[in-house]
Amino acid sequence: MAKHLLTLESDYDYDLIGICSHHSDYRLCWSLNEALKLELQKAEEDFSVSNKKGLKVSSHSFYEYIESTELTEYYLIKNKSEGKLLIPEKQQIDYFLVIRENTSVDIDNLLTQIKSISTILTALIFDPEELKSAEKLIF
Repeated sequence: MAKHLLTLESDYDYDLIGICSHHSDYRLCWSLNEALKLELQKAEEDFSVSNKKGLKVSSHSFYEYIESTELTEYYLIKNKSEGKLLIPEKQQIDYFLVIRENTSVDIDNLLTQIKSISTILTALIFDPEELKSAEKLIF
């Protein structure tokens, strides 16, 4: 009997910006809201990461905003929490800004605006396809 192998490829259909900042998540969120005219708000629940058995491994601070006219989704997730990293291969990054359903935002321009915020040390654009842990950001 022939065996068939089913392989699934993840669709990383989002933009990803890594942010380095020594400020707390709520302070950074306020700065992003002011500079970018966003309305990021703390989600009701933190962003949880589970292992293959379904047990919660870590919980990360999570902010969200869905822009009303273009329906662009913005999510700010803290990388380091409880001694665990959401994306371990990017341990120098403090926060990730995930942008979904992006039809109108110029990411390079957005990066320039983010870098100009005084509470941010630096910001970098990442290609999710190049990160081993990128599947954690599919939600």
